[in-house]
Amino acid sequence: MTELTIVKLAREALVTVLLVAGPILGLSLLVGLLVSIFQATTQLQEQTLAFVPKILTVLGATVILSPWMLRVMIDFTSRLLSNMNQLIG
Repeated sequence: MTELTIVKLAREALVTVLLVAGPILGLSLLVGLLVSIFQATTQLQEQTLAFVPKILTVLGATVILSPWMLRVMIDFTSRLLSNMNQLIG
């Protein structure tokens, strides 16, 4: 296994992680920003108001995006396992 192969494999793994986690993290960031703007404009400093919408957003996004996320992870795993003989030998 050469250094180039290791770097390529690490890059593919990192891209897969970013593809799977990116949409959920982005939605959570957007909802957190909107809630903080709402709290700043209304001067309402309730701590649970910041967490509940983000938790519901992450849960909803996970339910909606889970088939796509699973397909991306299965594609990566199948590519990894199909090239296992090249990676080892």
